[in-house]
Amino acid sequence: MPDSTAPRLAIWSDFGGVLTPPLSHTMEKFCASMGVDQAVLGRALATVTARYGTTDIMLPIDTPLVTEEEWLREIGDVLESEHGVTLRLSTMADAWFDGRETNHAWVSQLRKARDRGAFVGMLSNMVPAWDQHWRRMIEPSELFDDVLLSFETGHRKPSPGMFELAAQRAGVAPERCVLVDDLPHNCAGAEAAGWRAVLFTDAESAAARIESLWDDVA
Repeated sequence: MPDSTAPRLAIWSDFGGVLTPPLSHTMEKFCASMGVDQAVLGRALATVTARYGTTDIMLPIDTPLVTEEEWLREIGDVLESEHGVTLRLSTMADAWFDGRETNHAWVSQLRKARDRGAFVGMLSNMVPAWDQHWRRMIEPSELFDDVLLSFETGHRKPSPGMFELAAQRAGVAPERCVLVDDLPHNCAGAEAAGWRAVLFTDAESAAARIESLWDDVA
C-alpha cells in the first residue's frame, strides 16, 4: 500500500499520438515521403501482422517478436509480391521521426502536473531501434519521474503486467494512477487494471479531465 508521502496522483502519458501529433498524421507524412500509397501499405502491414497472430501492427516489433529490419523485409516482400510496389528499408526510424513535431502543449500540462506534486511518467509501447529517436524530441529527465518502455519491461499496453509494474514504480495504488493514451483499447486495459484513463484528443481537454481527478483522489 502507498505511504503518506506518496504522490496523490500518478499520471502516465503515452508517447506516439499524445506527445506527438496523431499517428494518422505521422503515417500520412511517412507515406508521402516514401512515395507509397497509404492504403496499399496498410494492406501489406495487415498481412504481415496476421502472421504473428495479432491485429496490432506494432506488436511484432515493440515486444519485440522480430527485429525491425526483418519486419520491414517481410513488408517489402508483401508489397512487391502482392501489390507490385518496391519499398526496401532496413529501418524506418529516420523517416518516421525526422520532422516529427513534439506536442508542446501537452508537455506544458505535464510540467504543471509535476509542479503540483503529481508523479509524471511515460508509458509507451516502443520499438528498440526507435529509442534514441524519441529522446531527440523530449528530454525525459526534465519531464518524467520514470519511463517504462515495452521492449525493456517485457510487458506492453494493454496487458495487466504493464499497468501493475507502472503502479509499483510510481509507488501508488492503482486507483491513483491515470493513463493518458490516444488508443481506446489501451485506456480500456488501464481501467480493467483499476486505473483511471483519459482518451487523448487534445492537451486542453485531457488537462481538464485530469484536473477533475485531483478531488477524486483526495
